[in-house]
Amino acid sequence: MAKSNVYTRTGDLGTTSLVGGQRVKKNCVRIEAYGTVDEFSAALGVVAAAPGVTEQIKTQLLVVQNKLFNIGGYLASESDAENPQSAWGLCEEDTAKVEAWCDYLDENTPKIRAFVLPGGSLSASYAHVARTVCRRAERRILDLAETTHVDPVVMTYFNRLSDYLFLLARHFNHLEGVAEIIWDKDM
Repeated sequence: MAKSNVYTRTGDLGTTSLVGGQRVKKNCVRIEAYGTVDEFSAALGVVAAAPGVTEQIKTQLLVVQNKLFNIGGYLASESDAENPQSAWGLCEEDTAKVEAWCDYLDENTPKIRAFVLPGGSLSASYAHVARTVCRRAERRILDLAETTHVDPVVMTYFNRLSDYLFLLARHFNHLEGVAEIIWDKDM
């Protein structure tokens, strides 16, 4: 029986390869950044698989997952300090697209003047989990940006995605007729 192509055994001692072949520790800041981007993409897959999620939202999430794959590849590549790379397959128009999604969700969800706790419907809960993973990915990318150039469009995109997921969670609760959980400081 032939060995699977999935495992290579080259990372058994805690290292992995970047794009270009350089070996680094699996817990270095660069791996933490793009690894958390991968985790975020997986969380979006869970949101998309939730019962009742519309095809429109599934398509939006798929667009984001494809962008995240590009970002992961970009973050897995060393950049020359003299000639820093632009993010792969990501531009300001992508952030504008997410902003348009946010505007739609905000216009089609009742306004609220209170702090909302994560939860409610299953799909809303999944969106809140994805939002928090998005924020963690944003922090890991910021850690990387403190040591090397990271295209600022990446940070803007992640910041907007977390806004989108917050609004999406609220929208899911609204569509499903589930009351949002409001923060009660005295509870």
